[in-house]
Amino acid sequence: MGKRLLIIGGVAGGASVAARARRNDETAEIIMFEKGPYVSFSNCALPFHLSGIVEKAEDLVLMKPEGFANQYNIDARVNHEVMSINKVEKTIVVKNVLTGEEKIEPYDELVLSPGANPILPRSIKGIDKKHVFTVRNVPDIDRIKKYIIENDVKDTVVIGGGFIGLEVAENLKLDNKNVALVEAANQIMAPFDYDMVQILHKEVMDHGVDLFVEDGIAEVKDDKIILQSGTEIKAEIVIMAIGVLAETSLARQAELEIGTTGGIKVNQHYQTSDQHIYAVGDAIEVTNLITMKPTRLTLAGPAQRQARAAADNMYGKAHRNTGVIGSSVVQCFNMNAAATGLTEKQCLAEGIDYLTSYVIPKDMVGLMPDAKPLFFKLIFANPSGRILGAQAIGQGNVDKRIDVIATMITMHGDLENLKELELCYSPMFGTAKDVVNMAALVGLNVLNGDFNQVPVTQVRSLVKNDAFIIDAREEGEYAKSHLNNAINIPLSQFRDRLDEIPKDQPVYIHCLSSQRSYNMVKALNLMGYENIYNVMGSFLGISMYEYFNDQRLNRKPIMTDYAWV
Repeated sequence: MGKRLLIIGGVAGGASVAARARRNDETAEIIMFEKGPYVSFSNCALPFHLSGIVEKAEDLVLMKPEGFANQYNIDARVNHEVMSINKVEKTIVVKNVLTGEEKIEPYDELVLSPGANPILPRSIKGIDKKHVFTVRNVPDIDRIKKYIIENDVKDTVVIGGGFIGLEVAENLKLDNKNVALVEAANQIMAPFDYDMVQILHKEVMDHGVDLFVEDGIAEVKDDKIILQSGTEIKAEIVIMAIGVLAETSLARQAELEIGTTGGIKVNQHYQTSDQHIYAVGDAIEVTNLITMKPTRLTLAGPAQRQARAAADNMYGKAHRNTGVIGSSVVQCFNMNAAATGLTEKQCLAEGIDYLTSYVIPKDMVGLMPDAKPLFFKLIFANPSGRILGAQAIGQGNVDKRIDVIATMITMHGDLENLKELELCYSPMFGTAKDVVNMAALVGLNVLNGDFNQVPVTQVRSLVKNDAFIIDAREEGEYAKSHLNNAINIPLSQFRDRLDEIPKDQPVYIHCLSSQRSYNMVKALNLMGYENIYNVMGSFLGISMYEYFNDQRLNRKPIMTDYAWV
């Protein structure tokens, strides 16, 4: 007989361990225990049932127990909850949740894939009301959908602006509901820096979602919620999506070691402190490839790789654990947003010396009818130029650009490597000098001190302090909208208007996307102008950054008109 392998939990982690173990050993007895009714489902697709993109809740189920049995000879037991682990005797106690019957099951190897639990703070008054829901599995999303239909719900509130919260809010809006999205931090989507996430803030607001940031939920009432600021929001249903905690109850009961982040501590082979007990997925602590510090990452891709490595180690197959970098992508109405590696916030928190480049080229050749701006931010180490992270937002293929950067980070690439990277090109798919190549070129200019730049975050203070700002766009562009005190000196005219550009004070130049302003900055530097700065992101970046905060704070805009955005 082969090994007796027991797996607690299915989905991406547990099911992948089972399938890989079967490919390693046809004689093994493999049993999966899942306390819910479904052992394999697409948890990442759960929110899409709310809008009807995924029509039926059952469509979210990827494989039923019969499929595991017929295709893989794997015994998948749903509605079976593991109550305890005895690591000395190498047994577990399993309870049939339908009958209440308990049974002791022995194992040779045990795998924990319990996932994570949604956070539901009991300190919030009214949190236990019947119209408050969380999203973790198929029954959860099915209950939400049925509650909305049965109660003819119109006013919905989503608490939390992470991946699940944003996708739930979007799909509720696509279902023609009134939607409010509440986030206690000063922004949604933590994988993006504050300057970049304003694009998503604007997209959410433009599609009719009421967005509240820097304001948490204080109380749930029968027909509304009350925020910590005292703001009241109509709410016939409240969906909590403020984050998750690693499910470690079984690990703690078995006295397995817990890491500093609260996840189950594992070694490079995903073995816990007991060599015959493995753990994978959302419940474990992993290592960040860049900082080399412990972290937690709740993504399906890494969970599946962990599962394969764990199953291989059981059979003596080598595995190189490279750590994680946190590559992710999300759709936000008409925008796509992807990120990988470290953000500026994380670099500052870790004390990493870094620089950035920010470019906004078109996602394909500009004369193509569907060409749209692609906002791309690259973060790299100073002075090595090693790639640390990137963020991309646009209507086009942001994911493939971030996938390139993720590969560079994993291979320890730097700006020179990225600059020389040969990528596919066709006018309908990109540009001859791709976005990532362009970001690397700008990054090298910044790293080598070829020109000075300022971020969009500083533009408001420049306008407020009446700095000398040049708008390098053409006159027709300037007439539509411009910064309040910017002087229009187009790139096509500046050589004939040098007497208008001072040499005794800083000069800040922007255009639409920083390309024309960069050319003007370089030319002026060659003419002896030393105190010249290019505005990163230029007018597109400035307008996206300022729009949301102007609306939220009801403050005076720094440009004449936002209507064109």
